[in-house]
Amino acid sequence: MEVEEEKRRIRQKVWELMERANVAAFPRPVYGRIPNFVGAREAAERLASTEEFRRAKVIKVNPDSPQRPVRELALRYGKLVLVPTPRLRGQFYLLDPSRVDPAYASTIAGFTTVGERVDVESAPRVDMVVVGSVAVSPDGYRVGKGEGYSELEYAMLREMGKLDDQVPVVTTVHDVQVVEKVPSLPYDVPVDLIVTPTKLIRVTPRKPKPSGLLLEYLSPSKVEETPYLKSYLIRTGRWPSAGVAGAMRLPI
Repeated sequence: MEVEEEKRRIRQKVWELMERANVAAFPRPVYGRIPNFVGAREAAERLASTEEFRRAKVIKVNPDSPQRPVRELALRYGKLVLVPTPRLRGQFYLLDPSRVDPAYASTIAGFTTVGERVDVESAPRVDMVVVGSVAVSPDGYRVGKGEGYSELEYAMLREMGKLDDQVPVVTTVHDVQVVEKVPSLPYDVPVDLIVTPTKLIRVTPRKPKPSGLLLEYLSPSKVEETPYLKSYLIRTGRWPSAGVAGAMRLPI
């Protein structure tokens, strides 16, 4: 697909630029990752100064390294933090700021040790979603590392009433990760706020987001390799389904 190929080109260009400009941070090299970046702490602090962050009581934050400062600050400001388990295993690590040390709990070793495991159904309603990105455009479209789990998590939380279209979706990135244009497909989840170490970009107008799973963009292989997704589709009477794309994979 042309969109898939363009996303691959954007990822490679941004990864190369970050390494060449030496704005990538540990772990390096950043190829194949949601890249950590110099200034991630400053971006997190800029996000924490927004009204959207101040109002949020529960924040879902991706588990990647560049968003560790966001997880820590959210806990320090008294927010409940939800961190998804890898590959949509159907559970989250729920971090309660009254019970954990923010510095430790914000790390991968920390939240996998002290976080309470909760499933999607019992997770609290989310007030803000923070996602990692490889690249993002000023009009709110982004690319991740290409596995699609962030979009699947969002879709399932929408279906279960844990968030709605008004819940802000945010990404923190280095300035060089903001690119002119990113192609999009119907399952993509656009962001409402782009936060870098030097600036805050509010996407206007806000883009509509998927209200749930779009089966026509799910391949049988993606369903099979994601056990919780498969069991959810079976429970809701949508698997096996002729609506699932026969030869397509989820190329997010």
